[in-house]
Amino acid sequence: MLPPFDYLTYRRIRNQKQAERADRFTSLPYPYLIKISEDDKKIIDQPIEDLVRDVQNDAIPPLNILRTYGRVAVRAHKRTNCITELLLPEAESWLKSEVNLKGPLAGIPVSLKDSVHVKGFDTSLGYSALANNPALEDGPMTRLLKDAGAVPYAKTALPITLLSFESANGLWGHCLNPHVPGYSPGGSTGGEGALLAQGGRIGIGSDVAGSVRVPAAWSGIYSLRCSTGRWPKAGVNTSMAGQEGIPSVFSPMARTLNDLTYFTRTIIGMQPWKYDYSVHPISWRDDLESEAQNKPLRIGLMSNDGVIPPTPAIERALATTVAALTEAGHTISEITPPSNADPLTGLNLASQLLNSDGCHHFNAKLRSFEPSDPGAAQLSRVAHLPRPLRYLYYLYVRYIKRDKVLATLIRDFGPKSSAQLWPLVAARESFRATWHKWWDGETQQFDFILCPVNATPALPHNAMHDAVSSCGYTFLWNLLDYSAGVLPVGHVDAVSDALVTPYKTALKRLGANHSLARGAWKHYDSTKMAGLPTAVQVVGRRWQEEQVLGYMAAVEKALDQYIDPATGKSAKYSLLEID
Repeated sequence: MLPPFDYLTYRRIRNQKQAERADRFTSLPYPYLIKISEDDKKIIDQPIEDLVRDVQNDAIPPLNILRTYGRVAVRAHKRTNCITELLLPEAESWLKSEVNLKGPLAGIPVSLKDSVHVKGFDTSLGYSALANNPALEDGPMTRLLKDAGAVPYAKTALPITLLSFESANGLWGHCLNPHVPGYSPGGSTGGEGALLAQGGRIGIGSDVAGSVRVPAAWSGIYSLRCSTGRWPKAGVNTSMAGQEGIPSVFSPMARTLNDLTYFTRTIIGMQPWKYDYSVHPISWRDDLESEAQNKPLRIGLMSNDGVIPPTPAIERALATTVAALTEAGHTISEITPPSNADPLTGLNLASQLLNSDGCHHFNAKLRSFEPSDPGAAQLSRVAHLPRPLRYLYYLYVRYIKRDKVLATLIRDFGPKSSAQLWPLVAARESFRATWHKWWDGETQQFDFILCPVNATPALPHNAMHDAVSSCGYTFLWNLLDYSAGVLPVGHVDAVSDALVTPYKTALKRLGANHSLARGAWKHYDSTKMAGLPTAVQVVGRRWQEEQVLGYMAAVEKALDQYIDPATGKSAKYSLLEID
């Protein structure tokens, strides 16, 4: 249909899909609609390895577990709009006929980012053009889960374009942060973050610039960004099919670190390379996981990436973690990244690689006037400028506004020919080689790098218009293809985390008075943000998932044992209470 008449098609499909979703919730059998009981809370709090044992010993029917998490999903969706496709009650029939209850995830409900193929359900990614086209069969990831004994029970919210730390689209609306509803739960796997924070079990998302890590940090859960080839990724939809400059990776998320570790170990133990040709046949290495959490660690600290300084709440979370690790006997020292492969150079290179099509593909499926993501729209406007105009814009930003950082990102941002793309790929490999050599240097030899996940806690809805480029603390590790995990530390405190001067003044003092930093910091308000989670990121090297999970365990142990001298209280993180 020709524009602008396809806008009417978008409206019709949007209304239809939202009505269908509402009907699925209201027509659920009675057991899914009752309140969460004390018995439910015991199931929610029980480690999944114990639940698996109880299922296989016939101590608890798997249907009881599914219905507990169905009740969680109903409650969570009502509060945060986190579910796109509800897979109940089909999941009950899968339990009887397709799920292997002798497997290592016997009876465990798993939620999935909307992009994963599940037979009989749409994989719309929030685009009306992709709706009403249900998958004819399960994708390899879904088949693997069922073979392991897991039960898919919900598909969760994401942003249109999949390139945002917001999770909103015209088809399904905004997903809300479960701690403070006026804020984003993160993106692009924000629906998973919101559901898991409210009592969900375990889930799977994807990450190309921080899309499982930022939702974990902003919603208060745990996640692991796997290196390419360690986790299955076939059988999914994407807004940027064929984009390989910065490969997207699918990765696990969970409400607790224990569950995250067990789930990751189990999926790799299922030999995913038999389901997906892209997975490397690297078996799980228990000794590396154990060794990582049972020795004094040497930790490199990246407290500031040199682009966007952390806001006070994030700075305090990082300082608390450093104090806890130091008290636990670990050694921490600030790192100096390689001068010719610094984070700003990496951000510029990664941005060009990721959007080398000039933002064509993630816009191609949008119907006329179908809402896009504000941040993606900003990127598109720059990418679509004719090259002479973009260069004039660069000159204006660089020499009139004197914003060297933004000018760096603008200058070469736009569509690339093959002849232009190849040197960028070569530059990526050189960048990776530089960091590899740097980490092996005599003065480095770190076990892992500790750093923020983002410069800010969760941002308010639609803030991506200003903060779209505030992704350096995660995007850098995608460029390097390093394994990286996120664990929560605390919550924003209105008083302790308040800015003592206006944000522009603070940024001038920090030497970061440029558009990227101002775009992130302008939304920082510790009073409005009070109660939002704070988190840290644990970064290992490529294919070090076992070690990273072990390092995360060491960090969490140190935090659990640490008493904050300012408050006299434990630094142990409190998960969102289930009621």
